[in-house]
Amino acid sequence: MAKSNHMATPTLSAPEKALKRVLTISKLNGWSVIAVAALGILLALVLGDWSSVVIGLLVVGSGVMEIRGHNKLKRRDAGGGMRLLVRSQMFLLAVILVYCASRLGSYDSDSMLGNVTPEMKTMLKDSGIEMADLIPLVRLAFYLLYGVLALTCLIYQGGLALFYRGKTALVTQALATPPVVSHDSPLAYP
Repeated sequence: MAKSNHMATPTLSAPEKALKRVLTISKLNGWSVIAVAALGILLALVLGDWSSVVIGLLVVGSGVMEIRGHNKLKRRDAGGGMRLLVRSQMFLLAVILVYCASRLGSYDSDSMLGNVTPEMKTMLKDSGIEMADLIPLVRLAFYLLYGVLALTCLIYQGGLALFYRGKTALVTQALATPPVVSHDSPLAYP
């Protein structure tokens, strides 16, 4: 029987697995939030929509908060890191829910009618659709869009906050033990 030159990699304990998963999720989610918000800010700047720029900056702030929490965990600060991860999700959820509520409260069918171009009116008329028939459909689509966005974020951001909160004890336990120098360790730097 030939000897293997490879050392067996130790299996990670439950706390180490939890830490590794939290680090992976927080890094991916934090940078994703920052990237999407930055693109939204650029689009809002092009369109001259200053309120959307402010919302985008708040969303970037929540992504930065999550990355800061991730970095605190990498520096073995379990309490500070996990608090920032939970807070980042709650802050992002609050920003999105306030945005959706403000949009839902701002629906105005008259301004919607003002945005219809003469070409669109002609196309609708040629299709046999009256503007009065279109208004309820647009209102329904408007409310569904922001309602679904709010519900989706409530589930995702709320669920992620609960996930982080639920992993706090395991992450704290993983960081309380001396660091493992192995490349498989969740704290190993790439």
